Amino acid sequence: MKKRPVLLIVIALNLVVLVALAFAYPHLMVSPGPLVKGHAELATDCFACHAVWRGASSGRCVECHAVADVGLRTTKGVAIAAGTIKVSFHQALIEQDCMACHSDHQGPKLTKRSRKPFSHELLKATVRDGCSSCHAAPKDTVHRDLKVECSQCHESKAWKPAHFDHALLAKAALDQCQSCHNAPTDRLHRQIRGSCKACHKTEAWKPATFDHDKYFVLDRDHEASCETCHKNNDYSRYTCYGCHEHSLANVRAEHLEEGIPNFENCVECHRDPRVEPEKGGGGRGRGERKRD
Repeated sequence: MKKRPVLLIVIALNLVVLVALAFAYPHLMVSPGPLVKGHAELATDCFACHAVWRGASSGRCVECHAVADVGLRTTKGVAIAAGTIKVSFHQALIEQDCMACHSDHQGPKLTKRSRKPFSHELLKATVRDGCSSCHAAPKDTVHRDLKVECSQCHESKAWKPAHFDHALLAKAALDQCQSCHNAPTDRLHRQIRGSCKACHKTEAWKPATFDHDKYFVLDRDHEASCETCHKNNDYSRYTCYGCHEHSLANVRAEHLEEGIPNFENCVECHRDPRVEPEKGGGGRGRGERKRD
């Protein structure tokens, strides 16, 4: 029983020594890790930033770092050369809580877990909508022709995914699909020269608005190249005289024999090669019958 009081005294003395050492040499006893380079000179002066039992506070930070000068001047008032640092935005924060984002100890994960990542919500609304005041504009072809703020397509939480709208592009850029998109390499598109918008909409590539069957059905006997019927890639015009069996003289003679004087617009009667107009037929869809 006599040994117990002695043991308690020894434990108490050890605790007193540890507390004394923590106050005398806090950088050795309780530091979570070395300080960042800019604060290395304070490595042995923990109380320059920390208050006893309360830890570090933003109030201590602004004693040396005037908010109006952060990113613009050093703590000694010397102007920081432009281009050596990122654009300062500290003056536009809705609250001056340095500890919300910063921890000057390059130490273990213990301190990193307590740190909150930077949030754009901390910025004043007027600055939050002006992305270019902090971020450099992308140089790729998609962004090159845009004259709007990033927030039109991107969210402040993450750069991707983006919600792009072609309506943001200048009218001239809308006609230059190939400046951003690779041309399709399938058999159909390899033959076509012109703007994609003739068949496709900017809202989505599919479905395409163009349906060749509305004008002429391309059956197995008519799997010709576009150039066969559309000379010089002019899709506003067509000709049926691109095949060996169609000649103006033969077509003229055959139609006049049938009493059909208007034969220039072939598809008016021959929209579908699988059906054949009856004799005397003169209009699209009139007197057609299926071939056997």
